Amino acid sequence: MTTTNNNWIIIQAYKHNGELHRQWSHGFLVEENDNYYMVASVRSSVVESDGRVWHTREPALMILSKKEWFNVIAMLKEDGITYYVNVASPTIKDKGFLKYIDYDLDVKKYHDGSTRLLDVSEYKKHAEELNYPSDVKDILTNAVDNILVMMDKKKFPFVDSEIYRLYQEFLDKTR
Repeated sequence: MTTTNNNWIIIQAYKHNGELHRQWSHGFLVEENDNYYMVASVRSSVVESDGRVWHTREPALMILSKKEWFNVIAMLKEDGITYYVNVASPTIKDKGFLKYIDYDLDVKKYHDGSTRLLDVSEYKKHAEELNYPSDVKDILTNAVDNILVMMDKKKFPFVDSEIYRLYQEFLDKTR
């Protein structure tokens, strides 16, 4: 496992056609291993493809998979952790940026354990407009199934104690 010091990084989400979809500023790379990049943030600026800028509301830890077709935003809310999962290509590090392709589908797990599949209509629209290949669509369907199993079995990254530990590591490193 690699631990970094003072390693601020920008995260970029692209669409299947290569267009930049969204960019997060100033995430802190807390840890990196063979499977994941773990990035913490507080009030990050987010720039959308249309130029709209907004700020995240709560502290968060992003777990970006290097091998699996998803990434997770664990939002640390007052009443517990809410997990927002982007079904997306594996993340790569390129010239100081973490980059992935966002495939629209999202899964949200609330602190009470309930889950919802989100943005299905957006996925169907973009799958047709951007001509997602059938093998990619199969991978994305399998990714959703895998995410739901991981959530149910509380496998990393859906382990609250690990999220809190990593976030505390971020706080310790940036004080």
